[in-house]
Amino acid sequence: MAETLGDTGIPGATVARLPAYLRALRDLEGRGVETTSSTELAELAGVGSAQLRKDLSFLGSYGTRGVGYVVDSLATYITSALGVEDEHRIAIVGIGSLGHALANYSGYGTRGFEVAALLDASPDVVGTEAAGLVIEHVDALEEVFARENVTIVVLATPAHVAQDVAERVVEAGVREILNFAPRALQLPEDVIVRSVDVGSELQILAFHAQARALANRGRGEEGQGAETRSAGA
Repeated sequence: MAETLGDTGIPGATVARLPAYLRALRDLEGRGVETTSSTELAELAGVGSAQLRKDLSFLGSYGTRGVGYVVDSLATYITSALGVEDEHRIAIVGIGSLGHALANYSGYGTRGFEVAALLDASPDVVGTEAAGLVIEHVDALEEVFARENVTIVVLATPAHVAQDVAERVVEAGVREILNFAPRALQLPEDVIVRSVDVGSELQILAFHAQARALANRGRGEEGQGAETRSAGA
């Protein structure tokens, strides 16, 4: 049975695909396209059309026979479903090289987010600026979150401090965390953590690259064997 999120009745896997649908719709809007079919939208989002129709049915959107989906209306509908109609205020904790890159990401505003606070523990970093914000000390985390009305935290700390910082984030009232620290976080069940481990993702790609190389080598050896048998016939 598919896991659903909260009281929405929407499967978690469906929620994970909604941003791709919204991105595709924004692209269509930018090209002046007013209506789209499930086939076109699915192709742009990188899913099957049957999967797209099923996902949108969870939102109560079924399109119109012979017309398809009205692009701006569906984009508004998905925006509402994702909860990004109103801007979410983000705090980034850990302003090393990755934290700086995340702070300077240019896509927040168009997707319903604003970086409201930057925090770090290093005296070499605290008091400096990044992305137009002064980096504050992590010791003031609770005060900063309350002052800036932070609703989502991006965690880019070293692994050995990530658990402690995450616990403070939760105690400060934030229940949504995007975790870039390379470790699993043990937090209450009502806390939503999305983890991005670049090293692990690269290892998975390395596995597939190795498997492809072995398969190609196997096919090459089979080809050589066939040539040898032909020559000896």
